[in-house]
Amino acid sequence: MQGKVAEMKKPEVMSFHTYELPVPEKGSVLLKVRRSNVCGSEIHIWKGDHPTKKTGVLGHEMVGEVESLGEGVKADFAGEALEVGDRVASTYFQVCRKCKMCQKGAFNLCENAYEFWNKRAEESPHFHGTFATHYYVHPDFFFYKVPDNVPDIVAASANCAISQVYFGIEQANLQYGETIVIQGAGGLGLNAAAIAKEKGATVIVIDGVEKRLENALKFGADHIINFNKFDTVEKRVEKVNELTNGTGADVGMELSGTPDAFSEGIHLVTSGGRYVSIGNVSPGKTTLFDPGLLTRKSINIIPIVRYHPWYLKKALDFLSKNIDKYPFADMIDGEFTFDNIEEALERSAKREVNRASIVF
Repeated sequence: MQGKVAEMKKPEVMSFHTYELPVPEKGSVLLKVRRSNVCGSEIHIWKGDHPTKKTGVLGHEMVGEVESLGEGVKADFAGEALEVGDRVASTYFQVCRKCKMCQKGAFNLCENAYEFWNKRAEESPHFHGTFATHYYVHPDFFFYKVPDNVPDIVAASANCAISQVYFGIEQANLQYGETIVIQGAGGLGLNAAAIAKEKGATVIVIDGVEKRLENALKFGADHIINFNKFDTVEKRVEKVNELTNGTGADVGMELSGTPDAFSEGIHLVTSGGRYVSIGNVSPGKTTLFDPGLLTRKSINIIPIVRYHPWYLKKALDFLSKNIDKYPFADMIDGEFTFDNIEEALERSAKREVNRASIVF
């Protein structure tokens, strides 16, 4: 049997290849991709903004079904029995458990996380990303069965969007009754709003696209701020202070990918607050920053890359519990075929769609 792979030869140049399906080695799983989303990191890579990744098989936010199981694989990483045909979601990175970071318990910073990530298609086992008909899950990739009540269109976002913001929110130790201000109402921001709301927080969302802000209300936002209306940092700070009895938010969360949003964030957060940075992932893009204000307010900056892999299970359980409460399926507003992956990437980059999905 054969499968197809979409490979980025260089930024904004895609080619398609056909390979024999690999037989999974011991501890590995071969998945048939059912749906794969266009995540913000794919857009960064596609546009040439990633510091090192300039070629390879893209795609990582997906849901698939088990095509074949390697020797010894009888259950997922939560111990649930696994069979051919079961739907699963997998992390896009591995946790080696042997490197310095893993030994410290910082599993999201595993030094070997990307050993198999987005490699060239010609390298065996070929199916290194989810912009392909199949995906090879290596032994140290955590994967979990998808709950029956979670449809593909929702499950595909569990890794990485929901897992990522879930991890960030809990790293910030968001508490019941606190206020969180979220910068950005894309896929990450909407999921963060729902998670924060379920934790009992008051949720403020800032964005410049009215449709995104309307969606934020559907995902639990108590207040929305359009930065086109409140068009200076000072005006946005004044509005956030108005909504928080003059103090500022307990937690801030940058999910926009805009460097200036980061420098603005500490102005929105109260003294002694916590500020989570997730969206800015491209080194070399800078912003003016006020370190004296940071010191005076004693704000704790929490940068987040990846997540502890079991947060994928937490994300799937969160979706299952809240599937009828929030319109998760509506978050996907652009569906494309495998042959139209380039269009999906371009329209995502231009923000013509909020979240694009490749349907197989």
